[in-house]
Amino acid sequence: MESLEQPKSLVDQAYRVILDAICNGTFKAGDRMTQDEIATRLNVSRQPVTHALAMLKTQGFLIESGRRGLAVAPVDPRFFEAIYQFRSAVEPLAVRLATPRMSADAIRRGRTLVAHGREMVQANDGQAVVQADIDFHTLIYALSGNPMIVDTMQINWQHLRRAMGEVLQYPGLSIQVWKEHSAILEAMIKGEAEVAAKLMYDHIVGAFERVGGKSARDWAKQNCSRQ
Repeated sequence: MESLEQPKSLVDQAYRVILDAICNGTFKAGDRMTQDEIATRLNVSRQPVTHALAMLKTQGFLIESGRRGLAVAPVDPRFFEAIYQFRSAVEPLAVRLATPRMSADAIRRGRTLVAHGREMVQANDGQAVVQADIDFHTLIYALSGNPMIVDTMQINWQHLRRAMGEVLQYPGLSIQVWKEHSAILEAMIKGEAEVAAKLMYDHIVGAFERVGGKSARDWAKQNCSRQ
């Protein structure tokens, strides 16, 4: 973990560093989170750490552990299933909203992200692959013009990082992810919003299965009539 520096709020910095440590596996499920120890490691007072830990608890990254203690929350398969169900509805919508807004700059950025993602797969850089995946989807959220999609998915992706790092370390899976990303993007570039939305829906269902979901096809069948 790194020390903190101004000018960002110390609370924001502490929050980000601790969250990253949880998501990249530095802090594992069940690890106790001691304010004094973390404050010492970050070279700050207890106050910003206390606020950061409270935020992380509210967002579900930490849970109560013993008397007035906190620990890293376990990865709950039911919670991840809920996120992917939500994504299966929201992300096709984001694609539909974003497709008419595919400017020349958006096309350039999208293709650059796809190329970068593929390069990171070839480089076998697991963390960079996960970040590239996040960046690709975040571009679509931004292009949708809907701030609710942007804000809601921002926190959900932090939870997803905890599972994706394990899955996307396998190059074969990562290559398939970026083939799907490319197909979605190219359909959007052609103005084929419904085709792109269906590709995104299938991508989300497949992504859930890749992170270990056992009932993805079941809830996909339940919702397919809406797509």
